[in-house]
Amino acid sequence: MEMNVIGKAIPKVDAWAKVKGKTVYADDFSMPGMLYAKVLRSKYPAAKILAIDTSKAEKLPGVHAVLTAKDVPNNNLRAKFGQSTDVGAQFEGLYRVLAEGKVRFLGEPVALVAAESLKIAEEALELIDVTYEPLPGVFDPLEALKPDAYPVGENESNIVSQFKIRKGDVEKGFAECDVIIENTYRVPFVDHAYLEPESGVAWMDEDGVINIRVSTQVIEHFRTVAEVLGLPQNKVRVIGTWLGGGFGGKEDITVESFLALLVWKTGRPVKLTYTREESLLAHSKRHPFIMKYKTGATKDGRIIALEAELIADAGAYTYLTPWVLLYATVNAAGPYDIPNVKVDSVAVLTNNPFTSANRGFGAIQPNVAYESQVDELARVLRMDPLTIRQKNCLREGGSLATGFTFDRYVALPEVAEKAWQALGPINESKDPHIRIGRGLAIGMMSYGRLTFLHDTSRSYVKLELDGSAIIRCGVPDLGGGQAQALCQIVAEELGIPLNKIKIYISDTALTPLAGTTTATRQLYMSGNATLKAAKELKERLLDKASVMLNVRKAFLKIENEKIISTIDPNNFVSLKDVIAQCSSEGIELFCEAQFNAPFTDVPASELITGRTHPDFTFGAYAVEVAVDVETGMVEVQRVVGCYDVGKALNVLNVEGQIEGGAVYCLGYALMEDLIVDKGYLKTPSFSEYLIPTALDVPDVQPILVESGTGLGPYGAKGIGEPACNAIAPAILNAIRDAVGVRITSLPATPEKVLFAMQNRTPTNKEVSKN
Repeated sequence: MEMNVIGKAIPKVDAWAKVKGKTVYADDFSMPGMLYAKVLRSKYPAAKILAIDTSKAEKLPGVHAVLTAKDVPNNNLRAKFGQSTDVGAQFEGLYRVLAEGKVRFLGEPVALVAAESLKIAEEALELIDVTYEPLPGVFDPLEALKPDAYPVGENESNIVSQFKIRKGDVEKGFAECDVIIENTYRVPFVDHAYLEPESGVAWMDEDGVINIRVSTQVIEHFRTVAEVLGLPQNKVRVIGTWLGGGFGGKEDITVESFLALLVWKTGRPVKLTYTREESLLAHSKRHPFIMKYKTGATKDGRIIALEAELIADAGAYTYLTPWVLLYATVNAAGPYDIPNVKVDSVAVLTNNPFTSANRGFGAIQPNVAYESQVDELARVLRMDPLTIRQKNCLREGGSLATGFTFDRYVALPEVAEKAWQALGPINESKDPHIRIGRGLAIGMMSYGRLTFLHDTSRSYVKLELDGSAIIRCGVPDLGGGQAQALCQIVAEELGIPLNKIKIYISDTALTPLAGTTTATRQLYMSGNATLKAAKELKERLLDKASVMLNVRKAFLKIENEKIISTIDPNNFVSLKDVIAQCSSEGIELFCEAQFNAPFTDVPASELITGRTHPDFTFGAYAVEVAVDVETGMVEVQRVVGCYDVGKALNVLNVEGQIEGGAVYCLGYALMEDLIVDKGYLKTPSFSEYLIPTALDVPDVQPILVESGTGLGPYGAKGIGEPACNAIAPAILNAIRDAVGVRITSLPATPEKVLFAMQNRTPTNKEVSKN
C-alpha cells in the first residue's frame, strides 16, 4: 500500500531547533532565586564511614543546606526502573541515595550541598569532614566469587544473580564434533560518553508539588523519588527534557533524588549539573564480562555443541545487573540453531564502579565471543565466513536454546549476504607495512522489555477544530526520533501535514505515561499506542464523512487534509469540515489508547526457558580494515551494516541509527577502555578515555531490509540498540584476516595487536579429530 508519510526520508520535528541552538536542554534552564547543588563523593572505593562533620560547611555564608544519609527520609529502597509490576527481589537490588555505614565505590555520593553559587557550593564540600576507615575491598570478579571474599554489600555472598540454559546433551554433542574451539574472552568497562552530562533543575510550586526538570530516559522515577521523600506520588512531577544522548546511562536515577531532597529542605529552586569528570566517575558503566567459550562443529561446518560460562562484574550495587545478565544468557549461543547448548552465567558485586544499562544491554558482550568462535571454526574448516553462518543461523521455525520458536521471517541469511557482498572488491595496499583484512559478524537483539515486566504504553491524540492535531505521550526523546515517529504515524493515519501536528512529551503530570525510553521499545510500544488512538479517531471521521458524502466507509480514504471517495476522487470533503460536523454532534475528537506487550510470568528458577522478549531484530556488519604491522594500528576503512528493520518509518532516521550504532561500538572494539585499578579510575577524562572522532570513522553504508514482519506499527522492528551489535566482532575478525592473530580482549589497541603479532602463539585451544 502506498503511504504518504511513512517510509519517507523526512527531517525530524526537532531537527531545526537543534541545528539553530534553540533547544533548551536540562542545563540551559534557570529560575529566579535558584540555588546550586554539588555532591560530596567518597575518596575511597571501600571504606567504613566513622563520622561526618558538616558543621563548618553549614556555617559558610551562602550555604542553605547540607544533607547526609541521616537527613533522607527513606535512604534505602528497592530499585525500580519504571516497571509497574513487582518482579521480586531476584530482579531488584538496593537503591541507596547517600552512602550509609560504608562506601562501596570511588565517587559514591556521601553528602549534598545547596548554595547561592556554584563556587560557594564547591567551597562547602571542602569543609565537610568525613572520617573513613579504609577497607580491603574486592576488585576482581573471580576473587569476589570466592566464599571468603570481602563482602561488598550487606550480605555474606557477593553473588547478585545466576542463570542457566540447557538444551540437548552437550557432552554427547562434543563427542560427535570433528573440531572444537575453546577461548576465553574479556570485555571492559565502557562509559556512555554522551554529549550532555547529567543535569536538572527542580522547584516547589504553589501546590507543594516538587517539579523536577531533568535529562532522563525514565520519567517514571517520580514514584521512587516520592518514596525517598515519603511523599504521595502526586506530589512529585518529573518533566523530561530533550536529551543530549542517553545510551542507557540516564535509565537509572541520576540527579533526581538529590534535587528533590534539596528543594524539599530549602524550599528554593535548585540546579545540579555534573562536570564531565564527575559524570565519568559517578554514573553507571557497561558490564565487563569474562566469557569462557567452547564451540564444536562437524567437518562439514555444522555447529552441534556450545558451552559458555559468563561472569559479569556488577560493580558496587545491583541496579540493572540481573536484567543485563538475563539478556546475556539468552544471547549467549547467538542467532544459531545449535542442538546442544549449556550456558551458565553469574554476576557478582565488586568495589568497582557500578554497572547497569548501556546500549546493547548484555547482548553485545557475548556477541563478541560467539562471533569470534564461529570465525575460528570457519578458518579451521577452511570455510567462507558467510557460508558457515548461513549454514548454521536461525530461520523461521527455528528455536533459541531457551525453546522460544520464531514464527516469522528470520532475515539472518539475507542480511549476512547483503552486507558481505556490498564490500565489493578488496582494496589492495601498496604499502608493504599495511595488511588488509575483512570481517563479517551477525547478531540478534531484542526490542521491547522483558515480557515478565508486563509492559504498557499510553498515548493521547486530539484533533483541533482547524484541522491541526495534538499528541501527548510521556515518551522521553533521546535524539533517536522517538517523538518524530509518533508524529509521522498521526500524519499518515489522519492525513494531516507534519507542520500541523504538535507533540508534548515526557511529563508525568500532563502526558499519559508511555514507559521508559529503553530496550528499543518506544516505537514498538508508544508507536502502537499512538497508532491505536489515531485509528480510532480515523474511524470516527470516516463514519461521519460516509454520511456527508453518501459513500460507504470502505470506499473512503484520508489524505492531504481531505476525505476522498476512492471511486470518484472529485467527491471529497475537507477534513476541517468533517471535524466541525463531529464537534457539533458531540462526537469525541480525542482518544487515549493503551498498548500492552505480551505478558509472561517472572522466571521461577535460574533455568531460563521459553519466551523472554517480544521479538528480535537481526543484522550483520561487514568491515574492511588496514593493519600497520610495524605499529599495530588498525584503521577501519569500510563498514557495511545490513538490518531487517521490518518497516522503516523514516529512512533518514533508521539509516542514522545504523551509522551511529556502528560508530558507538567501533570505539568498543578499538579504543574505549575505562581503566579501573583496585577501584580507582585511571581514565578520569576524555584526555585518557578515548572515544572515536571523525578521523577514526569511515563512511558507513547502511542497507535496509524491510520484511514487514515486526511487531511495531506497519510491521516495524526496533533498530536503536540492535544497530550497535556485531560491529565489534566484525572488526576483530577483520584483524584476524589481516594479520593472522585473534584478539580475545577488548579494546584491540595497537599495543595488543602488535604484541599478538610478535608473540604468535595460538589464542584458542583447538581440538581436531582428523
